[in-house]
Amino acid sequence: MALTKRQKQVLDFIAGFLNEHGYCPSYEEIARGLELASLATVHKHISVLTAKNYLKRGFNQSRSIELTPKFVQENQRAKPPAPEIPLLGRIAAGSPVEAIEQRETLNFADYAGNAETYALEVRGNSMIDDHICDGDRILLERVSEARDGDIVVALVGGSEATLKRFYREPGGMVRLQPANAALKPILVPARDVQIQGRLLAVLRKYK
Repeated sequence: MALTKRQKQVLDFIAGFLNEHGYCPSYEEIARGLELASLATVHKHISVLTAKNYLKRGFNQSRSIELTPKFVQENQRAKPPAPEIPLLGRIAAGSPVEAIEQRETLNFADYAGNAETYALEVRGNSMIDDHICDGDRILLERVSEARDGDIVVALVGGSEATLKRFYREPGGMVRLQPANAALKPILVPARDVQIQGRLLAVLRKYK
């Protein structure tokens, strides 16, 4: 079933919000973002997109909209192939080494080709000792589980998202550990933490 212009705008807004924040927008955020007159209008579009199998709705969740595999597959088919960059060798950051040219390429499809990969821009220096700085872009794999020591995007209390190392603690607690000696870890009940992504790569552009 074809989408109307407005339905596609709603779907694209949800996908863009998800990529930027790591979680789907609320109906209020959709209404504000698209300047829709009422929540009833948002609900109507969501219902149609759900019937067309582009979205699914969960229950008993504050942000219950999810993109379906159908949307991911169609969106992926519409994207151009990920670019390749020549990988010419290795460069020493310590003692000099002999420069040997290689004939390889770095294929960004390793990241961009995965529908579960998304990017965020880092704000703050809580992970600076892990060489993740303010202004860096990070690539993440969308997951809901993490191992001790993983660097993750964690949603705390359903509203505050943060980038930290994840550790399970006794008594059903979770420690979200910053990589900055000036900051204290965040200790919260595991039930209040939702894992939304695991770090894959850090991108930094020097101007």
